[in-house]
Amino acid sequence: MSDSDDDDVLQLSSHTLAALQEFYAEQKQHPDPSGDDKYNIGVIEENWVCECVRISQEVLQLSQFWYSQETALRLAKEAIAAAGEGGRVACVSTPSVYQKLRELRGELVSVCLFEFDRRFAVYGEDFIFYDYSHPLDLPGDVAAHSFDVVIADPPYLSADCLQKTAETVRYLTRGKILLCTGAVMEEEAARLLGVTPCSFLPTHRRVLANEFRCYANYDSGLGHDV
Repeated sequence: MSDSDDDDVLQLSSHTLAALQEFYAEQKQHPDPSGDDKYNIGVIEENWVCECVRISQEVLQLSQFWYSQETALRLAKEAIAAAGEGGRVACVSTPSVYQKLRELRGELVSVCLFEFDRRFAVYGEDFIFYDYSHPLDLPGDVAAHSFDVVIADPPYLSADCLQKTAETVRYLTRGKILLCTGAVMEEEAARLLGVTPCSFLPTHRRVLANEFRCYANYDSGLGHDV
């Protein structure tokens, strides 16, 4: 992005702002049962309301917290089952799934969130800054093949973004992969990560222009597409 682009201020439409406000209201109805509300995505988003008129289009596209409550919960439960007790889960550009994992995990699994937006650093040591354009530019203490399952949602629907995200996923995982991306990426996802479509169809708070699918490279509880 050029310096001139950085200086541009985008005004959110009334439709977009209304959708954001609806999302905030729903998140308030699902507080973190641990009582540590400062880590709840709804609270984080609430703190951003005053900035909404200044949020750039790039930040909106990179924010991956638009899964429906049902989808975030289903994916989190699958990640816990796949990792097993004492396992490790990596959430790559999937903070809404991370939030559900925090609610569910107890002592079952440990979780790390790999995310570009540094405002998610409120998650403390669980947060690892991640820029998909530099797929292996990770902290030195993030060892190769150190996560039992990796769940990823590339921030852009492009072959380049998927290829670079896949490089990160292959580095992190000990084997199991869950991928959420557009249906148009099915062949490329299979080539890069050996994943196949699941019968479970993820949903979002707003209808997407492109068909969205979930993929796995193991016999998951999300079903097999036929």
